[in-house]
Amino acid sequence: MHRDKKRNLLIIDFFTLIILIFLDQLTKYFAVTNLKDKDSYILADGIFELHYLENRGAAFGMLQDQKVFFVLVASIILAAIVYILFRMPYHKKYIKLHACLVLIASGAIGNLIDRIRLNYVVDFFYFSLINFPIFNVADIYVTVASVLLVILLLFVYKEEDLEFLSIRSK
Repeated sequence: MHRDKKRNLLIIDFFTLIILIFLDQLTKYFAVTNLKDKDSYILADGIFELHYLENRGAAFGMLQDQKVFFVLVASIILAAIVYILFRMPYHKKYIKLHACLVLIASGAIGNLIDRIRLNYVVDFFYFSLINFPIFNVADIYVTVASVLLVILLLFVYKEEDLEFLSIRSK
């Protein structure tokens, strides 16, 4: 019975992943068609705007034109997520962990699609008030899920809750 529930949860994870990637790619399509080669679209003057950017690096302009590095890192992260999702026992307490990992995977794949297809990532959200790096929906997935993951690991899950990650555990 747990095997069927776990399989169903993994199927839900997969379809959620597909939907989230689709939403990310859809927003990037709208950014390209409506913002590229145009002035920023001001949503809140001096605070927030839509500003098209072809990002060939990471946040704050780091690691420009390092496509192979980004593809390799994303592939390793995705492999780790798949490993964890398949090793994780079926239990209600792990639903939040599933959600975080699916969000991180969705963001990683969304930006990976851009890097492979375009050689850059389409970014378009810009908080001008604090001059925050321009970002996209995939970045939101990764950032929110990473913060939640840290909170879960620090305050919710105990060491024994994560024993399934041990190579020796079955």
